[in-house]
Amino acid sequence: MSPQPKNLGELRRSQWLEERVAKRTVRQELRENLLQKIEKDEELFPGVHGYSDTVIPQIVNAVLSRHHFILLGLRGQAKTRILRGLAGFLDPQIPFIAGCEINDNPYRPLCRACRERVAAEGDSTPIAWLPREQRYVEKLATPDVTIADMIGDVDPIKAARGGRNLSDEMTIHYGLLPRANRGIFAINELPDLAGKIQVGLFNIMQEGDIQIKGYPVRMALDVLLVFTANPEDYTARGKIITPLKDRIGSEIRTHYPATIAEGMSITAQESWTERDGKRRVETPTYIREIVEEVAFQAREDKRVDRRSGVSQRLPISALENVLSNAEQRALRSRDSAAVARVGDIYAAIPAMTGKFELEYEGEIRGADNIARELIRAAVGKTFTKYFANVNFQPVVQWFEMGGELKVKANASSGELLGQLKKIQGLFEHLEALGVRSKDDAAVQTSAAEFILEGLWAHKRISRSEERGYFAEMRKTTEPRDPREPTGGRMPRRQFN
Repeated sequence: MSPQPKNLGELRRSQWLEERVAKRTVRQELRENLLQKIEKDEELFPGVHGYSDTVIPQIVNAVLSRHHFILLGLRGQAKTRILRGLAGFLDPQIPFIAGCEINDNPYRPLCRACRERVAAEGDSTPIAWLPREQRYVEKLATPDVTIADMIGDVDPIKAARGGRNLSDEMTIHYGLLPRANRGIFAINELPDLAGKIQVGLFNIMQEGDIQIKGYPVRMALDVLLVFTANPEDYTARGKIITPLKDRIGSEIRTHYPATIAEGMSITAQESWTERDGKRRVETPTYIREIVEEVAFQAREDKRVDRRSGVSQRLPISALENVLSNAEQRALRSRDSAAVARVGDIYAAIPAMTGKFELEYEGEIRGADNIARELIRAAVGKTFTKYFANVNFQPVVQWFEMGGELKVKANASSGELLGQLKKIQGLFEHLEALGVRSKDDAAVQTSAAEFILEGLWAHKRISRSEERGYFAEMRKTTEPRDPREPTGGRMPRRQFN
């Protein structure tokens, strides 16, 4: 492989021909490289799950159309990850004039300093190489962002040191947007950007140039502009002004995972579950499903503000807390393995309550109570998946005959296993969860506790903090309403 050109003369004699470098815009570069990836059937956005049939095809269309585009979606929908993944469609590296603040094209320099340098040094002009990672520039929009931050400003100190007029192009201090020249410029949370700053993006969006401080300095920047926004923020904190929206080529909506499996794949990828302790740490599949189901339940619950959304960070943080509680219990009880139980999910409530906003009814109930109810609903839904048509009457009868079981928070697996085995018919159903009799106590107790919690979620048995699992004593006969005729029982009237 031939060495990289180090000056303009070597560049002209290399494979980096003037036609390729000077006339190929960054949006054309993205388009060509994306087409190659599609043709080779390569993964376009590694680590992004659940968008294969919805969001990603729309992004591909936007890039192939050479559009500036915006991703609209609630929090925790991988918008920033997707934008950062666009850098993978850029060339591994490109040449630029060494030392240039705006990564000037050697064949077509924009800034006056580079033009004068090329005119003076000719083929001896030094060339540097810009890797794709440095061609992605990201800015989080905040209300205090100024035009100088985004576009640039006149630097009086530079003017004084060089003995130049303020109107001289050489006195410009470039902002983030010019420094993203020949790359991708991403703005997160666009509605938070003040309206007058959004106006400053008009020229670069349509005409492809910028103006600085009112002076007639026009720079035809080569850049792809991409944005993210929460659609509810249009009225909550700000809005995208209409002329700017009109200049954005494509508006793409993101969404939360459509299935539990998709959510679990994201959570497994993002959560820290590979612990470095001496004990084996294990999270059964049904526990992972319950944690994921909590997020799904929260997104459907009327007491949770749907406009705010329930981020995918909820199951990620919750799963990490579940494992940490299992680790803590295993250490205290001297268990050889830390296997997560349903009780550990309740211990992870602090990792959930900050991840959703409540409506008025939810505020009255309180975040902790809402979280507990969401967990119970998630347990019930997961329980039904594994035991839809299973007869648990022997287990229920054991409790109805006076049996009780209180699971201590720090009970060892061996101790708890001995108590659970007293419940008739319980261990006959562990095989449905992939648990066998030869598995260690921690695995068996986790599965057995899940079954009991599932029966409680479906109101087959009762549970309280004081007594643990038990059965309410039901009366076999119901007292007759004196208003009913003695000849037979009639439906009771309902009074509002």
